Amino acid sequence: MVRPRIGQGVVVDVPATTANIGPGFDCLGAALDLNNRFELRVIEGGGERFDLIIQGSEGSHLRGGPDNLVYRSAQRVWREAGEEPVALEARVQLAVPPARGLGSSATAIVAGLMGANALVGEPLSQEKLLELAIDIEGHPDNVVPSLVGGLCMTARAASHRWRVLRCEWNPSVKAVVAIPAIRLSTSEARRAMPRSIPIPDAVLNLGALTLLLQGLRSGNGDLIADGLHDRIHEPYRWGLIQGGRAVREAALEAGAWGCVISGAGPTLLALAGPSVAEAVSDAMVKAWEAEGVPSSGAVLDIQTNGSRWEPLPSRTQ
Repeated sequence: MVRPRIGQGVVVDVPATTANIGPGFDCLGAALDLNNRFELRVIEGGGERFDLIIQGSEGSHLRGGPDNLVYRSAQRVWREAGEEPVALEARVQLAVPPARGLGSSATAIVAGLMGANALVGEPLSQEKLLELAIDIEGHPDNVVPSLVGGLCMTARAASHRWRVLRCEWNPSVKAVVAIPAIRLSTSEARRAMPRSIPIPDAVLNLGALTLLLQGLRSGNGDLIADGLHDRIHEPYRWGLIQGGRAVREAALEAGAWGCVISGAGPTLLALAGPSVAEAVSDAMVKAWEAEGVPSSGAVLDIQTNGSRWEPLPSRTQ
């Protein structure tokens, strides 16, 4: 391990994620080709100093200080490694809007963990970083693909270990996201769910998840369409998303195989073939506009590399 010096820094690129993907509540997620970029640099000051500079139209409400999620994640690494905390400055190029269901908090956690680990010589393994990320986030479906990339199924095994399976995503399957100019916190979305669900609903989800994974692997749109059905979380969350049901119908009419809530929402995710993906995106944006909600759409591929870091040129503070 090495003690980071004043002016030393790293840049961490972290992908957005879409989680749940219909029936995969709290266990299935995929990294998307849309990145937040975090420049972390050691500055003068004590172990409670964290300066945050946001570059982008979103995130003006985010603040620095010791309670910031990036810094709290960094401190977890230093505690595990037996290192004293250092003051940090973070310059963030924010492409993933906060509180939209695209894993913004996961990017902050992963950036803090990976950046802090890199600054002290990477004493912690990727497996340990995954464990810390899941512990901080509380569930694995966003942070795991954000860290390792691709489509990931994550489960806590009988041995109490977290097991991560990289699943195949056929490149012919396009992820179409429609991002509204409204926010929905994960905590609010979770409060809308019941504390227990009927057994038939759980059984339906298990079957749907099997169909979905096979459809994503093969690119079979019929399997994807039958697999994008959920009775665990979506029935209780659609009412929280203004105009969401109308946007879903517009996506299906434009040729999407299915349309689901991305993460906790309010962003919606449609899966479609390449020949109709742009039309699906346009239809979703127009449907939200008709509901009085500004939005933006994008056709994205799956990001398979996960998060990456590289050193920043040193400077004297």
